[in-house]
Amino acid sequence: MNISSEHKPLRKQVTGSLHTLSPIVELNVGGEMYTTTLSTLKKHPGSKLAEMFTGQPKLRTDSEGRFFIDRPGTYFKYILEYLRSNQVPTQCIQDVYKEALFYDIEPLIKQLEDSPQIFGELVARKQFLARVPNYSENIELMIRIARAEAVASRQSSVIVCVVRTEEDAARCQDALNSLDTDKKSVVKFGPWKAVPSISDLLDCIQMDVEAKGYKITVQPHVAEKGFRFKSQDFFYKFLFTWW
Repeated sequence: MNISSEHKPLRKQVTGSLHTLSPIVELNVGGEMYTTTLSTLKKHPGSKLAEMFTGQPKLRTDSEGRFFIDRPGTYFKYILEYLRSNQVPTQCIQDVYKEALFYDIEPLIKQLEDSPQIFGELVARKQFLARVPNYSENIELMIRIARAEAVASRQSSVIVCVVRTEEDAARCQDALNSLDTDKKSVVKFGPWKAVPSISDLLDCIQMDVEAKGYKITVQPHVAEKGFRFKSQDFFYKFLFTWW
């Protein structure tokens, strides 16, 4: 089959209005090839995907004249299947959700947000973390401290103080002062007003640090001095392993 000649008509058509195109469209999505129809791509007129194929050309083409979309091609098949048959994907939910957001396919976005995976992340976990002051900033601070202490070491550790209530924060203040005097960096999370416990927050911290590619473990931090209560109630050590 002469692929080059097969695509010559398409290559000519991309210079004009998309209304003159064949109803059959060939796509190169991040290196994955797909064939579909204009009507399928334009099924939801308000979407970014439909806009790409409405009016004047808004996409580049590859060397074979296929329209090129610079997105992960693996997950586009789920987008296409939804457009063809309204079938909501049951796998790769998080990744397909990102693509649905990019292409702005509102009905698919809403249906995916009803799935347990997206609902749990958006409504439950993220709503909780939004009530933990400076959560994202503290995650970045932990990583900076761990990296700074990793010179010529296989592992480095970060001490984390987690307090759920204002009363717990007051109880920990002397211990925090003691650690500061010893020039030990401590990242403090909390307090917060929500149902999840300290162990729930520790799980979230570990999940989000690992999502950035780091290998970590968490254990109670046993204080050497200056603590008038069980340090493991509020202080934890996050151990980063580098190699």
